[in-house]
Amino acid sequence: MNSFGRSEKKMHKIKTWTKRVIMTMLVFGALGTTFHGISGVKAESIVAKMDADYGSGSANEDSVMDHTFKSIGVAFKFLKNIASDTTKISSSEEVMGSPPTLEEAFDWGKYPKTTVVATGYTAGVESTGKNPGHPEFGITYSGVKVTRDLFSTVAADLNVFPIGTILFIPGYGYGVVADKGGAIRGNEVDLYYETVEDVYNNWGKKTVEVYVVEKGTGKLTEEDLRALNEDKTLQVFRQQYTSSESK
Repeated sequence: MNSFGRSEKKMHKIKTWTKRVIMTMLVFGALGTTFHGISGVKAESIVAKMDADYGSGSANEDSVMDHTFKSIGVAFKFLKNIASDTTKISSSEEVMGSPPTLEEAFDWGKYPKTTVVATGYTAGVESTGKNPGHPEFGITYSGVKVTRDLFSTVAADLNVFPIGTILFIPGYGYGVVADKGGAIRGNEVDLYYETVEDVYNNWGKKTVEVYVVEKGTGKLTEEDLRALNEDKTLQVFRQQYTSSESK
């Protein structure tokens, strides 16, 4: 076989393998959408161009490799577009709804309820007559410190609601009776807030129906109050009551 024949045979093999590579890549590309839709180039156009270039035997090896790389490049671009075509969720979209409030999360109807007149109070001189320098400032009748938390300290007539009684007050949350007041009589409760602004902005004075979750024994300790506020099953609600209410 002369050199021209060997060259022609070699070019025929290159042409055959090039066609196989192109068709293989196009098959993979067809998994997502059409080759023409992504690249704007028809597959048969590439093959036809190759036939025109190689049919006369005038194409050289550089020309074959050039077409091969271009075709493969188009196919890889096609596959890259498919791989990136995934469903995206904007970071601004709310994947899950906000947690429900305590009012929405439980069936409060199973607890006994009673109507009370509820007012707000603070640990300051305006409510207790004590200044921050007073040794009993912020200390309730039960001995625990006032707190606004998942379970907040409230004051009541101890003949009606003994120390340790747990109330649920719609719009306020859980209140644990920890204090009493000289002006509190009968079905009246004082709800603790950290500032006077919180009292006026968030409560004031209301007549509400409260639910008696648990009757108190007349005793309440810091450990009791801490255990209530750290109840793992209720932590999802805690931030609703520990964030600053005056904002």
